[in-house]
Amino acid sequence: MPRHGKLLLGGAITALFLLTALIAPFWTPAAPTRIAIAERLKPPLVAGLLGTDQLGRDVLSQLMAGATNSLSIAIASVLLGAAVGTAIGLLAATRRGVVDELLMRAMDVVFAFPPIVSAMMLAAALGTGRMTAIAAIATFMVPVFSRLTRSAARRILTHDYVLAARAAGKGSRRIALEHVLPNIAGDIVVQATIQLGLAILTEAGLSFLGLGLAPPAPSWGRMLADSVTYIGAAPWLAIAPGVTIAFSVLGLNLLGDALSDLVDPRRRQGR
Repeated sequence: MPRHGKLLLGGAITALFLLTALIAPFWTPAAPTRIAIAERLKPPLVAGLLGTDQLGRDVLSQLMAGATNSLSIAIASVLLGAAVGTAIGLLAATRRGVVDELLMRAMDVVFAFPPIVSAMMLAAALGTGRMTAIAAIATFMVPVFSRLTRSAARRILTHDYVLAARAAGKGSRRIALEHVLPNIAGDIVVQATIQLGLAILTEAGLSFLGLGLAPPAPSWGRMLADSVTYIGAAPWLAIAPGVTIAFSVLGLNLLGDALSDLVDPRRRQGR
């Protein structure tokens, strides 16, 4: 797909997702947690646009409220992971030597644990909930951003203006903050956009396993988990959150890929 096509399509899907997440706290077709047993398992258009679930709750309203929860967890985890990972990557790039080696091997160890495993360990220690999901996803994000930052920073550190700054007596911290970080910010933003999609997918997986948001807070992953029992009688319960998750992640990936093309001159020339 052409770069502008990816940018437009990814941006449109992401904008729709963001708009839904912003609107949901103030308006949904029905209260997301309202139980109406008399309306249970009604198909789409019979009761609401997307039908109702096993407790009579409006599926569309749950999807809208779930967008807010998924986005808040994803943004918090990516911001936390990016902040810690960027700091570690800058430290490794500017210090090098033993510090660089120790930090990168520590990141390898952290990266070896998938977020699901991290969430299980955190849940055993802290209990399930929003903070557990954020901590587990952010922990998985830290090595990603640290490696990206280290690689990009080491490239910037070879430029003449950085050598001139060193000759002028600037220390490693000032060089990292004044010269390196501003020049790699675009790479970090692009990676954060892509990681947002992964964070949404991971949060859905954690909620599916019961390690995410606690009921009755709406969650796309728990909607999928609840739909398993009724997949034959009410397939819309699985289709609605499944398609929503897929399109949200697709939109963010397309947007991130298009932004990467714009930021990286080498990829622009190859298109």
